[in-house]
Amino acid sequence: MDIYKQSYHPAFLDTRDTWVFDLDNTLYPEKCNLFAQVDKKIGEYVQSLLALPPDEARKVQKGYLLEHGTTLKGLMANHDVNPSHYLDHVHDIDFSPIPRDEHLRTLLSELKGRKIIFTNADLTYAEKVLDRLGVADQFEDIFDIHAANLEPKPKREVYDRFVHRYGIDPNRSVMFEDMVRNLKPAHALGMATVWVNTGSEWGEAGHDDSFVHAETDTLTNWLHGFLTR
Repeated sequence: MDIYKQSYHPAFLDTRDTWVFDLDNTLYPEKCNLFAQVDKKIGEYVQSLLALPPDEARKVQKGYLLEHGTTLKGLMANHDVNPSHYLDHVHDIDFSPIPRDEHLRTLLSELKGRKIIFTNADLTYAEKVLDRLGVADQFEDIFDIHAANLEPKPKREVYDRFVHRYGIDPNRSVMFEDMVRNLKPAHALGMATVWVNTGSEWGEAGHDDSFVHAETDTLTNWLHGFLTR
């Protein structure tokens, strides 16, 4: 992958001054395995709720993820799960695998314009991640699952709500995301898109080059290439 050339894609040569970032496995490297802890907690929750063995619970968990955007939304739709109870359980994890990232902090500080987090996680969890990375002050705000009325990406109405809330011009925006299907609505609105490809089966589901302007293995690699192009 030639990140240097991708930073010269026509989509990034326009005036772009709003930068929209997913959180998990986008702002921090997938190797931190933070979401592996969340993933395990979700599996435990599904097992307990539905009295299923681990392999069957896994199928339900990932089936709901692909069908509804998040496992939570599937559990709410099919099992009337209390979202606060669910989120408190699955986000009760150890955040220490996330190291402070001075390189990321420097790159974000050099990125001119507005920077906003757009995540399917909740605010408390997102704040803990940003604090660990040491970049919390680099972002204007966090648009979390509650701000989205518990509707997850990639539902189009969530993007419309996000854009309206912050008065964003999508044609001046760039979105970074590890779940490639979440870039499709962003692209449809006019955003430039960068896929952080972690090699995950779930992250690649729904991939189509037509709505991906650039691909990278880590956010910092792409930002460095873009800022030094």
